[in-house]
Order: sequence, then C-alpha cells, then structure tokens
Amino acid sequence: MTTTASPAKGGATRTEKDTMGTMSVPAQALYGASTQRAVENFPISGRSIPAGVLYAYGHLKAACAKVNLELGRLNKDRAEATIKAATEIGMGKHHEHFPIDVFQTGSGTSTNMNANEVIANLVCEANGVAIGSSKDATYIGDAKTGKGVHPNDHVNLGQSSNDTFPTAMRLAAAYDIHNHLLPCIKGMAVELETKAKAWDDVVKIGRTHLQDATPIRLGQEFAGYAQQLRHAEQRAQHALDALLELPIGGTAVGTGINTHPEFGARVCEKLSEAFGIPFREATDHCEAQHTQDAVVEASGNLRTIAISLSKIACDIRIMGCGPRCGIGELKLPETQPGSSIMPGKVNPVMVEMVCMVCCRVIGNDATIGAANMGGIGSILDLNVAMPVMAEAILDSIRLVAQACKVFTDKCLKDLEPDRERCAELIEGSLAMCTSLVPAIGYDKSAAIAKTAFAQGKTVREVAREQKVLSEDELDRLLNPRDMTLPN
Repeated sequence: MTTTASPAKGGATRTEKDTMGTMSVPAQALYGASTQRAVENFPISGRSIPAGVLYAYGHLKAACAKVNLELGRLNKDRAEATIKAATEIGMGKHHEHFPIDVFQTGSGTSTNMNANEVIANLVCEANGVAIGSSKDATYIGDAKTGKGVHPNDHVNLGQSSNDTFPTAMRLAAAYDIHNHLLPCIKGMAVELETKAKAWDDVVKIGRTHLQDATPIRLGQEFAGYAQQLRHAEQRAQHALDALLELPIGGTAVGTGINTHPEFGARVCEKLSEAFGIPFREATDHCEAQHTQDAVVEASGNLRTIAISLSKIACDIRIMGCGPRCGIGELKLPETQPGSSIMPGKVNPVMVEMVCMVCCRVIGNDATIGAANMGGIGSILDLNVAMPVMAEAILDSIRLVAQACKVFTDKCLKDLEPDRERCAELIEGSLAMCTSLVPAIGYDKSAAIAKTAFAQGKTVREVAREQKVLSEDELDRLLNPRDMTLPN
C-alpha cells in the first residue's frame, strides 16, 4: 500500500483495492475503496446519509457482532474489536467518514460498505496497523492473534446491505418518533388542553364557510384542537408500531442465506435493549425486504399529523387577524418585526412556519410513496429506493416534532383571547337569530336577520322592536352561552 500526493485534490492519498480494482482514497479517510468508488459515482445532491441512519448502523453492527460471538461465528478478539468500533459510530463519532450522497445505490449497499470499511479501519488503528490493512490476507488470517477484522468477512458476517439498510432506516425512524416526536406532540396537547379549560367561559361567534354561525365557546374550539393532538399522538404511536418489525436476518432476498437461523431474533433482542424500544424480527423476511410498506404507513401517519397542525395553526391565524381591521378574537404573541417597510407590523410567523412544514411533509410523503411503488422502488425481491425514503421520513419526523415544540413555546403559551372583541362580535352577529327558530319559526327568524342586516342593527334590537317575544323570553333565547349548549 502506497501513499502519494494528489495534485487534483491537493491532499495525500493511499491506494486500495476492491473487487473491481484499485482506487485512490484520501490518506486519512477511515473508509476504503468501495466507499470512494461510490463518492465518485454519485456527486448528486451534496447531502450525505442522515446522521440518524449512521447512529442506527453503529448500534446494528455492534449487535450483529455480539450475536455472532454468542453463536461462535466470530472469535472474541474480533467481536470485541468490532463492537467497540461500531459502538463509537452509534455514539456519533466518525460520522465525517460517511461522505456518500443520499442518491446512491437504491439498496443502500454503498452506505453499508461504508460502515463496514470504517469499522474495519478503526480496528486497524486500535491494533496499531496501517489503515487499509483490514483486507490484508496475512493480517486477517493471523492464526496467532486473530485480531484482524475484514469489512465483508467479519463486520458484515451474516448480513447483507439488503437487510441492514432497511433495518437501520427503521431503527432511526422509530428512535426519533419515540424520543422526539411523541414528547413534542404530548407537550402541545397539554398546552391546548390547558387553554381549553382556561377559556371555557369565553363565548365567541362560530363560523362555517367563513360566514357567521351560531356561538361557540373558545374553550370548545381549543378542546377540539387538543383532541386533534391526542389523535396525533395515537397516529405517531401507530407510525412507531409499523416500524418495529426489523428485516435483519433476511440477508440478500429474505431467505436468510449465509446467516444463522437464530441471528435475526437475537439481533432484535440486542437492539431492543440498546434503544429501549420493543423491536422484533420480521414475521416474513420477504415482505420486510421486497417492499417498505411499513415506512409508507409511518409516513402516512406523519402526513396526517402535519395536516392537523396546519388546521390548528391556520385557525389561530384567522382568529388573530388584525389587530384592528380583522377578526381580532385572539392576541398572538409578538415574536419579531413583520415588515421592512411598514413600521409596527407584526406577522403570524409561527403559523407560517407550521404551514411550510406541512407542505414539506406532504412532499416527503409523496416521495416515500413513489419510492415504494412497484416497478419504481419495490421491484421483485428488493426495494431499491431506500436511501431517499430514509432521508424523507427522518426529515418529516424531525420537522413535525420541532414544529410542535416551537409553535407551543413561541405561540400557544403566550396566546391570549380578546374577551371584549369576542363579546362585541357575538352581539352583532345575524346568526343569533338561530335560537329564535324554536319559538317563532324559521321564516320569521330569517326575516328578522335580513332586517337587522339592512338597517345595521342587532338581531336583539329588531326582535325587540317587532315585539315577537317578551323581553324575558328574548333575553333567555339570546343568551350567547346557552347557545353553546345542547337544548
């Protein structure tokens, strides 16, 4: 193995081999020829595989080494060295040595080999031999020490890219849902429930078709929003549940060739311990590898949650529009100046953030669905669009979680009702005539509403002038709070 200067790249390189020939690799890179070949083949987006997948790959490779040691397929020195190196990747170290673009081989083979090579070279460093020695037959076959770790023969033992990448993708998504998304959704639900209780005495006008409707309590509206978030919590849990079956153990096409019959189940047990999430071996490895329906299902739930968030945020924006020339029933917290030309203008920027997140999550969901379609991503015995699916679903999880957290902290917590404005709009609404219908009929009530509109008066004023009912009866029927209750 030689080290030379690279005039084109301005740095030292070393020469390594893979099954296709030799490659010049940056001298200090922990990856090898297979990774470098992929780097040169896929200069597409400049975006590497998400960190979550790399964390998951580290834990997965460590779990595989532990199981191979237990099964007697890997000796103690090699297993422990592999476990140590892989665990470092699982802790977030060495991620700079994973340079391959998201838009790569659709099975994630390049990233799997990237992990195998980095782990093997970390073992080289630990044993005091040159990076790249992992493929040296003398080193890996040293009967005396047996310490050498080969990226394919040892790190990848009992595995294939076709079962490790979808496993890592599900691990990463499940972890983020469990540890980030669910807590953020719960936090937003609690804040909405708190507002619903605090504002149950605030009666406001309801609106359907963006037109005046019968009164509703602000607390009732916010209780509805809170229930949306509780449903969102259930949907996030369903998304997590869909990802719990792991493909590991299926190897190339789901048949389990070149692996131990107990390998998949044992690795899942190790991963459950590491993540604190009850993973299990896939019921059918062909299903788990030939398609990624589970990821599509999880993404669909994320899409629904994002759309729920947009509904809540946009309703708050409409009720807060103004501050003087709009509805103005809610007073949105001021977070930043809203205009470079209009002094004093403040915009509902937190709502706009949520809306943009929703747009992106819908786009991610469309990407994931297309990437799983037959003939596009899921073709015969493997899905071949997994890296982009992994990026899209992890992006959606992160965006929805952060949108919930930031919207709660920067909008909901300091949101306040304008009680006087709510009362003013209630009294002026023509829809107040609805409560007169049981007493005087639909037609007479409609005539009162039209007269009130034409004369610029309230329903109460016209009904009183026309003496359709006694004063006491009018007060009883036109009580706004009573109109928010069944009768």
